[in-house]
Amino acid sequence: MDILTVGVEEEYLLVDRETRAPVNRGPAVIGALANQLGEQIQAEFYTTQVEVCTRPTPDRDDLREQLVRLRRAVADGARRGGCAAVASATPVIRPQEPLTVTEGDRYRRMAQRFAALLGPDHLVCGCHVHVGALDRERALALAGHMRPWLPVLQSITCNSPFVCGRDTGLASWRAVAHAGWPTVGPTPAVDEQQYLAYVDGLVSSGVLLDRRMVYWYARPSEHVPTLEIRVTDVNADLDTVVLTAMLVRGLAGALLADVDARVPAPLPPEPELRRAHRLAAMYGIEGPALDLESGREAPAVSLVDRLLDRAAPGLAAAGDLGAVAALWQGLRRQGTGARRQRAVYRATGSLAAVVDSLEVAAAGRALEAA
Repeated sequence: MDILTVGVEEEYLLVDRETRAPVNRGPAVIGALANQLGEQIQAEFYTTQVEVCTRPTPDRDDLREQLVRLRRAVADGARRGGCAAVASATPVIRPQEPLTVTEGDRYRRMAQRFAALLGPDHLVCGCHVHVGALDRERALALAGHMRPWLPVLQSITCNSPFVCGRDTGLASWRAVAHAGWPTVGPTPAVDEQQYLAYVDGLVSSGVLLDRRMVYWYARPSEHVPTLEIRVTDVNADLDTVVLTAMLVRGLAGALLADVDARVPAPLPPEPELRRAHRLAAMYGIEGPALDLESGREAPAVSLVDRLLDRAAPGLAAAGDLGAVAALWQGLRRQGTGARRQRAVYRATGSLAAVVDSLEVAAAGRALEAA
């Protein structure tokens, strides 16, 4: 079994050190780190965001080391810019200044066309995992096979219970807020030619500005030869990020055998698939989930266990099986980011303390098996 490379993109919020509210200091922070990080730090839609990108790697330890280095650099750059970088998928505290859109023709046109989707309640940060190298045809086929497992991956990464000063009642408000954008949702069952025709039609009709606005939960990247998984919240806990990336890579490795053997991808009914994602956003791993094989609800943790079993051949081939098992047990004990945020708030009564708990400088619990 070939070992796929994996890469991670993380979007962070920049917040004021006194108020903990988002501040528009992205251009200054990116400028200060440009020589050090180069293309590994980038602007995002709002100037209160920055994005970091690891380099593709086949090695779990290298991925972790890259993330630690990037997070420390961004934390230092934010400090020097008078703010803090937090791995929060939504703004816990409402911005006290108007959000500004990053300069550039593409972002300007997006802001004009999709004005109804702007504002603090729709300010979201995700974590995207790339696996490769895969051409578009293979990436699309793999996306079809991964589709039933993506609600399970979503459930372990929920990290946005609060938005703008209120508890939403959800484990992932980001999943709801982001769903307003065109094409956000499960990947349709299409081959390469159908993909090109479908997306070209969306662009020519004005629904999308370009192919980069295909926001399916799993999509072939338009700039690198990878499949990109876009369903997860950004997380402050580094172990959660590493667990997610290794599960994506392990599952992809295991499923590629079916892809290459031309085994048809499973086709769960779209209403059930969307219901599975809604349950993941509502409860994370701490409630019911939808078993897409049986069509019945089941404990979310049991579906994560099943995901580990399905990914086991890919995990074993990459040497990740023991590490992932340990990380999953750690997450079961500690809970998702959403659970931890609420625990901080219950203990302190302070949303500022919640924001502080999400700073990106933390390096994780280091639970990996020896």
